[in-house]
Amino acid sequence: MERGHSEPAAEHIHDQVKEYYGKILKQSSDLKSNACVPSAKPIPDYIRKALTEVHPDVTAKFYGCGLAVPECVEGCRMLDLGCGSGRDCYVLSQMVGKSGHVTGLDMTEDQLAVARKYLDYHMEKFGYKKPNVDFVQGYIEALREAGLEENSYDVIISNCVVNLSPDKESVLREAYHVLKEGGELYFSDVYSNAPISESLRANKVLWGECLSGALWWEDLVRLAEEVGFCKPRLVTASVISVGNEDLEKLLADYKFVSATYRLFKSPKSSEKERCLVMYDGNITGLEEKFEFDAQYTFKVNEVMEVDGDVANILKNSRFAEEFTFQTRAQSSTKSGSCSAKPKVMPESPFGLAEQLGSASVASSTGLCCGPQESCCK
Repeated sequence: MERGHSEPAAEHIHDQVKEYYGKILKQSSDLKSNACVPSAKPIPDYIRKALTEVHPDVTAKFYGCGLAVPECVEGCRMLDLGCGSGRDCYVLSQMVGKSGHVTGLDMTEDQLAVARKYLDYHMEKFGYKKPNVDFVQGYIEALREAGLEENSYDVIISNCVVNLSPDKESVLREAYHVLKEGGELYFSDVYSNAPISESLRANKVLWGECLSGALWWEDLVRLAEEVGFCKPRLVTASVISVGNEDLEKLLADYKFVSATYRLFKSPKSSEKERCLVMYDGNITGLEEKFEFDAQYTFKVNEVMEVDGDVANILKNSRFAEEFTFQTRAQSSTKSGSCSAKPKVMPESPFGLAEQLGSASVASSTGLCCGPQESCCK
């Protein structure tokens, strides 16, 4: 739980979110704000193609912000927190392939009914004789109670759902427990520029629209590290325009962004030593360059100097086989050697959004929203 705030009772919040996403919202056009915005980064062609393969009824009932489709997931076991109608699950089904598996978890029966209705449709379309997707009803704050095993997932994603939870710390802690060592939580969500007042947190429309339940971005960084994750890596961010005059008046003192972070579960004993790395260019769809986060873009066969945190992540995650590593001591023996440097980027998602030119305000698109666990689900 964020310090300095008492969230509304968990059971009450869960019930009102279920009602909002299961009964009140019928499709993304029913949203009352622009909280669901597309990614500030261009969508890679291979992901865009995968999105077009998803049944229109599933896409129509999906609500998300940004794009929660990480790279290098062939053969991985993946979990989607607040999967809603299953759009991201069916996109990832194509990414992980026959040897991988995707589990979607959601608390809203109406959303899961849509996701399950089209399971056979998608498996036939993708050419899979055996389904590589399944859906589980449960709460994102209690993954193990839902039957998900500890240390069992390579990657967890979430798309605009954490803000809907009454207990963000439990969401992060449960994700940490069910991730394998070296695993990643890759998620898009809505963040505020300051802690939201308790009176606004009690507004069920603002909560359902993914606004009043949004974490102050500094709280996200603190909570993630307290739970055990490496320092969060900021991938991208987009300014959110509320787009509703009545809601804007209520939220006059606050600003919001949609931001994507990657959180890694690295071994506690691993060393964090700055080193030189070279991307081998073998990640599907990213044969020329790999944009790891806002700071680091790895170009194939280009030597890049990385800090200790990033070196630790790359060496102990699924990306280890995609890079050639060299210690600084080894590199210093090569006279005249040089390396590319990371970009200097703001730590704040608000600063990044402004730097990326997102201040022009993004608006929702068909590639973004559709229901998931709640507002953004």
